[in-house]
Amino acid sequence: MIPAIVLAGGLGTRLRSVVPDLPKPMAEVAGKPFLWWVLRRLEQQGIESVYLSVGYKREVIEGYFGAAFGSLKVHYVVEDEPLGTGGAIAKAMAAIDGDEAFVLNGDTMTIVEFSELSSAAVAPGADLVMAVAKLDDVARYGAVDFDAEPPRRVTAFREKGQTGAGFINAGVYLLKREAFERYAMPERFSFEQDYLHAHLGELHVHAVPAVSQLIDIGVPEDYALAQTVVPQMVA
Repeated sequence: MIPAIVLAGGLGTRLRSVVPDLPKPMAEVAGKPFLWWVLRRLEQQGIESVYLSVGYKREVIEGYFGAAFGSLKVHYVVEDEPLGTGGAIAKAMAAIDGDEAFVLNGDTMTIVEFSELSSAAVAPGADLVMAVAKLDDVARYGAVDFDAEPPRRVTAFREKGQTGAGFINAGVYLLKREAFERYAMPERFSFEQDYLHAHLGELHVHAVPAVSQLIDIGVPEDYALAQTVVPQMVA
């Protein structure tokens, strides 16, 4: 089974007004850390092994989850200093077995079937598969443009601020080691900007428009909403 990498090193700066001094994925949602719900969803998807990329106050996460969560084996990949999303993924990819991994954020709940990502990843030439979500207004996130017909190759990323309906990057990927290691990167870099955006012209990034629900707890309003929505999403 393909392992999952969860980026769980966030500081939660924007949540400090409503959450104590904790790693963002440990913010309490309906009586449990948000990361508990993320791991529960991975377990529901049949994932057997998860690699948590941790940094800020990692002892809180390690102390809570230990080496297992239900049927999941839990591994920890430690950032001694912030490496950016790209550096964190690179360090985790070096720790996993196999040639590919699901990658997701520890502060976002995205409902998408991993089997759909796996199916899309077998398309000829696919380097990376990315879940995308349709929104009525993409202004807060920026938009993703892709071909209408399968394999739905991504053609452009549009910056934040443009209003209107469209698709956004939902932050869930099936990443292939060969494609990720194709470019020489510094130790610290942004996966989105320095890898995806910078090399989109050469990479075959395929979009999977199969996200049914999405919530990011990064701002207080959505964190409040998550208290009731997330348990329903992971029922």
